[in-house]
Amino acid sequence: METIPDFLSTVPWWAWILLFLLIVAIRDVFFNKRHTISHNYPVVGHIRYMLESIGPELRQYIVANNREELPFNRIERGWIYASAKNENNYEGFGTDRDIYEPNYIFINNAMLTFKVEKGHPNDKDPYFVASAKVIGAYNQRRRPYRPASVINVSAMSFGSLSARAVESLNIGCKLSNAYHNTGEGGLSPYHQKGSDIVFHFGTGYFGVRDDDGNFSMEKMVQLVQDYPQVRAIEVKLSQGAKPGKGGVLPAAKITPEIAKIRHVPLGKDVLSPPTHSAFEGVDGLLEFVEAIADATGLPVGIKSAVGKLDDWEKLARLMKETGKGPDFITIDGGEGGTGAAPPSFADHVALPWLFGFAEVYKIFKNHQLTERIVFIGSGKLGFPARAAMAFAMGADLINVARESMLSIGCIQAQVCHNNTCPSGVATQNKWRQRGINIEDKSVRAQFYFKNFRKELLEMTHACGYEHPCQFTMDDVELSVGDKNLLKTLGESFTYNKVPVPFHGVKEHQECPHLGGNYNRKEERKEVKKLKKEDKVRY
Repeated sequence: METIPDFLSTVPWWAWILLFLLIVAIRDVFFNKRHTISHNYPVVGHIRYMLESIGPELRQYIVANNREELPFNRIERGWIYASAKNENNYEGFGTDRDIYEPNYIFINNAMLTFKVEKGHPNDKDPYFVASAKVIGAYNQRRRPYRPASVINVSAMSFGSLSARAVESLNIGCKLSNAYHNTGEGGLSPYHQKGSDIVFHFGTGYFGVRDDDGNFSMEKMVQLVQDYPQVRAIEVKLSQGAKPGKGGVLPAAKITPEIAKIRHVPLGKDVLSPPTHSAFEGVDGLLEFVEAIADATGLPVGIKSAVGKLDDWEKLARLMKETGKGPDFITIDGGEGGTGAAPPSFADHVALPWLFGFAEVYKIFKNHQLTERIVFIGSGKLGFPARAAMAFAMGADLINVARESMLSIGCIQAQVCHNNTCPSGVATQNKWRQRGINIEDKSVRAQFYFKNFRKELLEMTHACGYEHPCQFTMDDVELSVGDKNLLKTLGESFTYNKVPVPFHGVKEHQECPHLGGNYNRKEERKEVKKLKKEDKVRY
């Protein structure tokens, strides 16, 4: 019996490698019926598939130039990473952008900038930029809400993101006074680490559904009572990645934890249909929104991608006639996001944010409704210049998804849909998740939001304004090519933004409805500490 182990121990290492390659070659030639390349080129053909599997990473770090990649190029990712690490996010030797490309953004600075006087709120806290509008104020909801941050985490559910990623973002939101949108996967324990919450649900009604999968007002009311950090409710009509398409959560992916959070059964596929069962048509939507607001006392809004405009026209008309309607409207860009979608949908269905938002805003402006609605932009707006453009067009808040993922370590591997995210952000794989240090990543999320607000505020002051809500359509120009060369936003989209009522940042800071658990004295202490450590970036 000892002769076999003795014989095996005498076999050189290179012989084992040759034996393994021989077995692979036999498998490729005689048993492989699916892959032509590996059949025709046994052993060597596998290199092709290996290179293909790491193609995005190779292009990202070796092949592509700084401005070439999509959806976020290296310069954009670098700015997010540096801002999140609270490091130098500047660039030298001038811009390397093609400033003559179509839709290039130019911000028109003032000859004399806005001066932050001593005693001004931003003198002691350069990160404070709250919403200029109070959500739910016009409709006199029982618990109106002024977000303490103009940039917040967009709808990304636990299940789409890992538990550690969700927890990191939630703590980061708490530290930066931002709100955290739950996404349609329900309110998980990882969303309950201290930040304000916008509870979001779609056609599956996860977290607020009965045993038959229908919307349960009773569970909605109970959720709001149990979790006072829920400050607003968002009804998803569609999302930019795949508007009008539902989805299936396979039984194999439903853990006991996910089943409890989403109120779904174990062992069964769960369907998210393409349409809502709780209401019919625009009239039904209006009544549904009002019913939730009356029952919970919270502001209620809708989220949708934009395509045809007929229903938007009808919604605006009914809101004008009845005095009812959503307190906020989130416009999602057709660029897509973290939600996995067929390329046919992600690439072609729904308008990009720039065009979709302009069309919807014009409709509500024509019906004199803009002052009663808080408009939220969502669609690659997580950069100060793009945010300034969004505010100039009429947005009041910015929601970011992929940008916030990048702030906690996402490397844009673009494998969110197959559970193999190498950074642990968009996977349920326990091993990959272990790489996320929640304490470190939450601080990075905090500084991404804070440095974003600080830079947006500096751009605002450069244009002569105190708050981004004061941007007008004439403050931003787009390169449109041909003989026109440049056009203001007003000329490009044929409308002018309705001025937002504004009486100073101090009023925002002293507002009784200000969210984010914002404490002026604590924030001043924190800024003072950061300045002493030379960590307030430039």
